[in-house]
Amino acid sequence: MGDRTALAERTDDRGGSPRLSRRAFLRTATVGGAAGAVVASGILSAPPAGAADTSYVPADPDLHLLRRATYGATPGMLEGIGRQGRNVWLDRQLNPASIDDRACDELIARFFPRLKWTIPQVNRDLVDFSWDLMFELGAATIARAAWSKRQLFEVMVDFWSNLLNVTNPSDNVWDNRHDYDRLVIRKHALGRYEDMLIASAKHPAMLRYLNNAESHKWSPNENYGRELLELHTVGVEAGYTEQHMRHSALIMTGFTVNWDDGTFVYKPSWHHTGPVTVMDFTRANGAADGQDMAIAYLRYLANHPVTARRIATKLCERFVSDTAQPALVDRLAQLYLDNGTAIAPVLRALFRSPEFADAIGEKVRRPTEDVMATIRILGIKPGDSKAGLRDLYWMIESLGHAPLAWSQPDGYPDFADAWRSAGGLVGRWNATMALAAHWWPDKIVRPPLRDLLPRKLPATHGKLVDVLSRRLVFRTLAPAHRSAVLEFLDVNDATPLAKDSAAVKWRFASLVALILGSPYHQIR
Repeated sequence: MGDRTALAERTDDRGGSPRLSRRAFLRTATVGGAAGAVVASGILSAPPAGAADTSYVPADPDLHLLRRATYGATPGMLEGIGRQGRNVWLDRQLNPASIDDRACDELIARFFPRLKWTIPQVNRDLVDFSWDLMFELGAATIARAAWSKRQLFEVMVDFWSNLLNVTNPSDNVWDNRHDYDRLVIRKHALGRYEDMLIASAKHPAMLRYLNNAESHKWSPNENYGRELLELHTVGVEAGYTEQHMRHSALIMTGFTVNWDDGTFVYKPSWHHTGPVTVMDFTRANGAADGQDMAIAYLRYLANHPVTARRIATKLCERFVSDTAQPALVDRLAQLYLDNGTAIAPVLRALFRSPEFADAIGEKVRRPTEDVMATIRILGIKPGDSKAGLRDLYWMIESLGHAPLAWSQPDGYPDFADAWRSAGGLVGRWNATMALAAHWWPDKIVRPPLRDLLPRKLPATHGKLVDVLSRRLVFRTLAPAHRSAVLEFLDVNDATPLAKDSAAVKWRFASLVALILGSPYHQIR
């Protein structure tokens, strides 16, 4: 962390060209932003539904699907979805086992073999309360987002990790958070929510994070029982009472952790007995072993119509727009219930809905998604060690969006206003410039930027901006924005372009970063 500023201050040493420092970039970014105010002003502000302004993204349904269902479209993916057809592409993504992802799997196995360790093995072989494994999980999450071919699966892993958030890193899950990611989130990400909810309720990471591990009949801890209702299933709109919330905690007493090896254990002697009622769920609860009743309670909550609406709403907010459309929510909620809480049919219907088709340009990328999309469009690859991934983690962490790291139980917000700030925007510009100029991280593989252009250079600077825009954001810029970029380069549309022109030499990285720092790239 300490050397990040120094690294960012490095100058471009390619080809002995004039150098642009980080401070100079901030100046040029500000100048570019001012010159192209119409470009910059829309960043982090999703256009309202039906707005008649200039759309920053093409009205291309293939590209729309790729922007929402992946961490960033690439020319190869766009060509592939055009060849397969959207429905075939989507069906394959919803069946991730059908996609050969060996390269990414091998990368994770090579760099992070300990992510397969069992909880007892971690307790046996790692120093107590080491955070190493949690940071490895964060770095591995970045690697999968950037380079997995199972892109929709990775997006859904992020979705569920926020809905059933267990902050990574945090002290009390040092030995089990990686196991939670593998056996709860990833195992069920495209399966049934009922199964995922039960798995989360029985996992030591959730039990310790929300204190159910210490909850027993003599002194019930209400933290998990409350969040189970408020965050994981029905939400406060269901109208449950304070007594229902308390009974929710009593039902879950007995679900705890074996403190010798860190695994889940059910302790009947800790379980509260006596009548319990949570909304329409009522049991006499007379048996000492209440595990089966608790599982029935979890199934009741997962299959509750209000839970169905809440999950459908969150999926709409994630994939369609910041404001969910009630008619679409109703249809998706019914599909969720009709299919036994299976998620794939719900997602298939969502992506094929007219509401989704009409929502082009209505979501904004959050910091991690912005960095991932930049990595993917620039063709950046992992290096020979995990050092580059660690640096990417710190880059994203500095933007306030480290993977899995939201410190509260409710998960990262997924609406534009939550991420709108001047400091956040400058941070994104800095990250984009650092990646484009090959400043930092320096232990990842960055293809030469010149590869973004055809072998034969465009004849003029105007055509250069057009060619580069199509390559980076899949469309040409609107006339006012194009003029702003040319003004930034101190040229006009017809200024001839030569192989030694500044725009393709020492200013090229700045040109790439300027386009990627615009709403054309930051719209999800």
